This record gives sequence, structure tokens and C-alpha cells, in this order.
Amino acid sequence: MPDRAFPNRAMGGGHRTMMGTIVRAKSPLRISFAGGGTDLPHYYEEHGGAVLSSTINRYAYVTVYPREDREIQIRSLDMGYTVKYNIDEEPVYDGILDLVKAAIRRMGVTSGMNLDIRTDAPPGSGLGGSSALTAAVIGALSVLTGAPMNCYELAELNYTIERIDLGIAGGKQDQYATTFGGFNLIEFYKDRVVVTPLRIDRDILNDLEAHLLLCYTGKIRANLGLVDTQIRLYRQGRSETLEGMRQLHRMVYDMKDALLTGRLDDFGEMLHEAYVNKKRMNPYISEGTPADLLYETARRHGAIGGKLCGAGGGGYLLLYCATDRQQEVRRALEELGGRFTDFAFDGFGLQVWRSHCR
Repeated sequence: MPDRAFPNRAMGGGHRTMMGTIVRAKSPLRISFAGGGTDLPHYYEEHGGAVLSSTINRYAYVTVYPREDREIQIRSLDMGYTVKYNIDEEPVYDGILDLVKAAIRRMGVTSGMNLDIRTDAPPGSGLGGSSALTAAVIGALSVLTGAPMNCYELAELNYTIERIDLGIAGGKQDQYATTFGGFNLIEFYKDRVVVTPLRIDRDILNDLEAHLLLCYTGKIRANLGLVDTQIRLYRQGRSETLEGMRQLHRMVYDMKDALLTGRLDDFGEMLHEAYVNKKRMNPYISEGTPADLLYETARRHGAIGGKLCGAGGGGYLLLYCATDRQQEVRRALEELGGRFTDFAFDGFGLQVWRSHCR
């Protein structure tokens, strides 16, 4: 598989995988700062859309062990699930490892394999874990089958598997963020997606990283139909939904400019404004969760801004906070059940490599 398939150049030589060669892949989770919701077709096909995001050093991992028979065995090492079926049979889509089954089917695999997966974040975390897992599976199987794809092709296939094959509601940002990696402006149009890497000064990135806190709200969001609700509100012409989306779209570019010029406190304040507009877009994103209480508490104790990651319904809360107030914020949120996760920005996207070591 040629190096052009991945921006990090983490590929081995040659295009063929010999029987017995183990293929491994990892793809990063992401933090989206602004624009989530404008990456859904009902909006971007009419107005265009944009998202500002960065991948982080939390990953979905895949290892593929080729077999000499026709059996497929998928094991989730963190969730404890195991699925087995014959490659000549149509897999059963029952909610257990369906993304992996669908990716295997799409990639046209013709021989058996054992496929182990794990992720660094729980399902429904809002960090794009499903797309990261699907990217890692596709990437590994691309090497195994000798079917090269560039990053755009791989991200689009990821989107097809999630949104079309399995009918999972959601946008288009996660598939591109995890595949390309790094800090990106991702723009969505009716006929194309454009990924623009941002050349942010290293000192600015380090300083931004020092000011960000990632807090798990303690609740894994179920499928609450939040995306479907957002689409319904938009199509009903709800004025607050329309204005919220317009403002989120605009803010992507304002926040990009703030980052490139090192105006980090302005960036933090815009995070707050983006959260306000996200709730204008869909007032149900934090309903029934502790997210708003945690966020309001964080703001009272020194956080300048923040947002709920993902479509809503729980998961991770991202906060921008002066470094001399972070201990106070951490203590206050931990008393309410919040749990903090250390992270750093990841400059790579999907990485795939071959191994002869089990």
C-alpha cells in the first residue's frame, strides 16, 4: 500500500501482505472546538459547513491476525465482546461490533482473520471514537487486502459505512479528523470536503494545551436521537436553530484566526460563545445530564469557556481555564463526580504498520 494513503508515512514497504503477517493500526480520537452540526448534509448542502478540530493522544487500536480458514473472529478487548462468523455468511447486525462487521464486508475480505480492537474512550464519549475505530479497521484491512486509498477516499468510505450502510445518524467531521490527524479546518460542501491543516506556532499549541481541561461527566450518552432532533428543528424552520448554526459556522473562522495569532483568552471566550450557540441549535443536548451543572460550576471557579464534546447527551466536557485556577476548578468538579483525563494534541492521523511479532 503506497505511502500516499496516510499523511504520517507510517507504512511498511511493499503492497502485499504475506500470510502470517500481523497488521496493526491506530487512529486518534478528536476534540472539536466549533462547527459541530454544520457537518450534517441537511445544512452543508445548502449553506456549506465548517469544523475546527484537533486529534489527541487517545486512540482506537486494531490488530489483524490472518487465518488460513474462512472464520472471522472479532474481539473487543475493552468491552469484552467476541463475535464469530464464516466469511461466506452475511454478518448479523445486532448492535454488537456492527461497525467492524460492516467494514470487513465493505473491504471485500476473502480469507479468515482474528481481529482485536480496543479504544481509549468509552462509547458515546463525544470524542469521535466510533469513526476512529472504523478508520483503524479500514486502514488495517487496506494493507491486508492490498487495496490502497488516499485519505479522502478512506474518510468517505468510513462515512459510508457509518451513515449509509448502518444508518447511524451523525455528521461528517469525525471520519476526516481521525484519518488526517492534527489541527485542521475541515470544510463541507455539497460535492466535496476540503481539509486544511493549520500551521499553528508550536508555542501557541503548547500554551493552548496547558489551558485546556478534559472532564468526563460520568454519564455515557445513549442514542437519544439528538441528531434527528436537530435535523427536525432545522427543517421546521425554528429560528433559534437556524441562527445557532449560522453563528457556529461563522465562529469556526473567528476561532481559527484567534489561534493563528495567539489570542488564546479570546479563543477561550469563543468556546463559551460556541457552547451557547450549540444549545441554541439544539436545546436538548445537555438535558438529563450533569453537564450544565459541571460547566456552570467550572465557570464560577475560573473557567473562561468550554463546551460539551460531540452531539451532546453527556460524555466529555472541554474547558479553557487560566492555569492558576485549574486546581480550584478540578477540585470543584471532582466533588460533583467529574473525572479529569490528561491529554495532548496528536499531530498524526491514522497509522498502519506490519508486524511479525504476536
